[in-house]
Amino acid sequence: MSEKRKKNKELVEERVLLDAAGIESALDRLAGEILRRNDSRKLFLVGIRTGGVYLAQRMQERILSSARYEVPLGVMDITLYRDDIVEGLPRPDVGPTELPSELEGKNVILIDDVLFTGRTVRSALVELMDFGRPESIQLCVLVDRGHRELPIHADFVGLKIETQRDQSVVVFLKELGEKDGVSLFRRAR
Repeated sequence: MSEKRKKNKELVEERVLLDAAGIESALDRLAGEILRRNDSRKLFLVGIRTGGVYLAQRMQERILSSARYEVPLGVMDITLYRDDIVEGLPRPDVGPTELPSELEGKNVILIDDVLFTGRTVRSALVELMDFGRPESIQLCVLVDRGHRELPIHADFVGLKIETQRDQSVVVFLKELGEKDGVSLFRRAR
């Protein structure tokens, strides 16, 4: 049993939303949409730890293959910017934020695996602004599951699904030792 499945053992899988081919197809489509709406030379990809980082790396490869231009890639850890850090994370595991070049004049594509309440994205926006003022910030997510608590929306979405609050969307990635896939889970009763 994988580490992610062990961690989520109180959850019962309801159904598979995307298999490995579905993830690859969604990322191909998203890369194309990003390139159609942006000048590749002004792009700056930023992946939110953890899943967003691996998706951003895959997106960077696709853009290089299509546009023949290597878009800069940054990594962001929003842990210290979370609004629930005191109550929800007694011993937070904080990784580095690495932005290899200036944000000024760039169209930042913020990449995450799942968009839910919007609080992670809010934290990422606040942290990004500490590093400079990009020309624009656009959000790309593999899955949008609804239930926003903040007025945040994704500009690029791989899969949009209506979920219940007691459900969870879990993204499994090969970079984390999993078989690529996205599944919908419900808490065991």
